[in-house]
Amino acid sequence: EFYLKILLLSSSVILSATEDPLIIIAFLYLTVYQLQQEAPRPKRIICPQEVENRPKYYGREFHGIISREQADEILAGVEGAYILRESQRQPGCYTLALRFGNQTLNYRLFYDGKHFVGEKRFESIHDLVTDGLITLYIETKASEYIAKMTKNPIYEHIGYATLLREKVSRRLSRTKTESRKASVTSEENTPVEKITSLVRRAALTQNDNHFNYEKAHNFKVYTFRGPHWCEYCANFMWGLIAQGVRCSDCGLNVHKQCSKYVPNDCQPDLKRIKRVYCCDLTTLVKAHNTQRPMVVDICIREIEARGLKSEGLYRVSGFTEHIEDVKMAFDRDGDKADISASLYPDINIIAGALKLYFRDLPIPVITYETYSKFMEAAKISNPDERLEAVHEVLMLLPAAHYETLRYLMIHLKKVTLNEKENFMNSENLGIVFGPTLMRPPEDSTLTTLNDMRYQKLIVQILIENEDVLF
Repeated sequence: EFYLKILLLSSSVILSATEDPLIIIAFLYLTVYQLQQEAPRPKRIICPQEVENRPKYYGREFHGIISREQADEILAGVEGAYILRESQRQPGCYTLALRFGNQTLNYRLFYDGKHFVGEKRFESIHDLVTDGLITLYIETKASEYIAKMTKNPIYEHIGYATLLREKVSRRLSRTKTESRKASVTSEENTPVEKITSLVRRAALTQNDNHFNYEKAHNFKVYTFRGPHWCEYCANFMWGLIAQGVRCSDCGLNVHKQCSKYVPNDCQPDLKRIKRVYCCDLTTLVKAHNTQRPMVVDICIREIEARGLKSEGLYRVSGFTEHIEDVKMAFDRDGDKADISASLYPDINIIAGALKLYFRDLPIPVITYETYSKFMEAAKISNPDERLEAVHEVLMLLPAAHYETLRYLMIHLKKVTLNEKENFMNSENLGIVFGPTLMRPPEDSTLTTLNDMRYQKLIVQILIENEDVLF
């Protein structure tokens, strides 16, 4: 208890006395790492006789059908000792009996190809018990400390969150990153080694071309090989497997309990973005530091250069195989993709590729969260009230979605100005783009059919009133 009080006191003193993130990281990391090293080691208690009907995925630690009291007697006095038993009350159900803190703890045990008692799944019972003992020990010895881990996070100390709040920073481009790989200069011109994704994201610089779209991190449970520290609270990430979560878009590594406190400031790393199509819209534009998806800009630029007068533009389908070629070109080459007339003389191929991009988005341009509100707005009979309602819902769209929709509507308005040649008015374009830009959250054919006329109407309103709504 004395050790833990000193721990809490000293951590507060160090955090307040220094602004050097590496000193803070080293201290907090070693603190929890030491606790993991002190955790009891698992001790398998083997059953002295062979047990009939022992499940093939359990070993000699299985003791058959015994009571809790019998398990307690077998494990008494041996910290970290464990056995497996079959429940007397529920035959066919298995229990892990584990000795910790001078008492026997019983956990319902499951197997689906891997062993588990909670969220984590293990290849062996030994690994499960090892991880469990580490977690129990740390949570018992440092519960107060763990509760305070998120109170003064390293995330704030390095200044990344502050820069984002001021909206004057951006992630360095790949070229600048390479040129400054050796060091990044802090306010005191002190070189800071570029060692983690957190420090990488701390290397932000003011730039007038930065598009400061908010984006939540895409955290997924992750198993770290070797010791790792949380990039939010700077504490050691304890356990054998699934010690924390990693953002699959930017690589941020944090405790699962810390992930709920991380702000929506993900800066996607281009190396982690494997494709252009089927990629989340905000993730793509932040990774490329563009205002809109490059597919939208490049395709619209090409269509406006040579296709605005093309009869049936967006209504006439291009050759599917060639549209797939354009998709593959963007996925492979990004903004260097060649969609010129020399390769694709039929402008309907480019129009088809643009529509396919919108259809393939995991979250539509008009998001699932705003879909029902747009439908409600479309059903308002009074034109002025309906227009006002549509405008209010537009304000609820994520910034990158709003900007993409705005740019597309300006383009489609230009298409309608050439109606005499292309025979495409706002109603026709509404029919084409309604189901392309929006779809109901629930995958229901009946809902989709019932909503089609309102989808068409929303797009028609957006085109006709783009100068007012945007």
